[in-house]
Order: sequence, then C-alpha cells, then structure tokens
Amino acid sequence: MGKRYERLTTPMVRDGDLLREATWEEALARTAEGLRRNPGTATGMFSCSKATNEMNFMAQKFARTVIGNNNIDSCNRT
Repeated sequence: MGKRYERLTTPMVRDGDLLREATWEEALARTAEGLRRNPGTATGMFSCSKATNEMNFMAQKFARTVIGNNNIDSCNRT
C-alpha cells in the first residue's frame, strides 16, 4: 500500500521559512492580497470538460472579470 497522508483541517500560512496554522479569515486575506499584488496575467484558470457548460462559463467569466485575464484553458478541445 502507498503512503497514508493526513488531510489538513485548517489553513496553513507561511511566515518566513515556517508554515503555521491560521484562521480562514487570515488565509483568505493573504490570498486576496497576493492576487491584488500581482497583475492578472500572473494567474490562470483551468476548467474541466466533465463540468457543466454553466460551470465552465462561470469559470471563464470569473477569470476575465474578477482576476482580469484571458489565461483560460480546458481539456474540452482534446
């Protein structure tokens, strides 16, 4: 059998070289700040062909309007 891994139950944030547990509020605030600090082109969105058309539409809409980029890919074309 393979290695057994324990699932994380709380978010982890990096302080210097160390990871520590954080509240969801802190983790989400750090995520939002990281997205604000970087231009939209530093991120991308990947959507799955097994998702519904509506879900894929929402994914591309989120990438274009919220994140601010057109870096969207999908396995739909394979």
